[in-house]
Amino acid sequence: MPIGARFFGSYEHSLDAKGRVILPAKLRSHFEQSGYLTQHLEGCLALWTPEEFEKEIELQLELADQDVVARNGVREWAAAVHDAEIDRQGRMSIPAHLRAYGGLDQEIVIAGMINRVELWSPEGWRNKNNRATTVPTTASTTVPAAVPTTESPTVSPTEQ
Repeated sequence: MPIGARFFGSYEHSLDAKGRVILPAKLRSHFEQSGYLTQHLEGCLALWTPEEFEKEIELQLELADQDVVARNGVREWAAAVHDAEIDRQGRMSIPAHLRAYGGLDQEIVIAGMINRVELWSPEGWRNKNNRATTVPTTASTTVPAAVPTTESPTVSPTEQ
């Protein structure tokens, strides 16, 4: 199975007066033709390559089959998708509705997230760990975060 684009690292950049940001060269090379900018988890934006975006669409379609609430969430997600083009200077325009969703004013943290690029407000990036309530175990499952206790573990008589 061929491996697609992979993204790592974090970078601090600024929006210009027209709502554009310069993508770091290391990340930009995978978006020579275009990419897809979407609302994503914890208030960030996600920039997807066309190949990874197709995978995300499949996940969204599975969600849409669950119930009307999930379907409406997928409708809102799809309506907000932006076909992002990168110009010769490496700039990408971020539409006003996506800047508002991500809380992006001036400064932006651009972070590689393996199969996508995430765009965060600096405050959102700093506070993302405060929102974590689960620890991922695989791409499809999560487990509750461990809560430290002061109790001693119980040992059964057969374990002694």
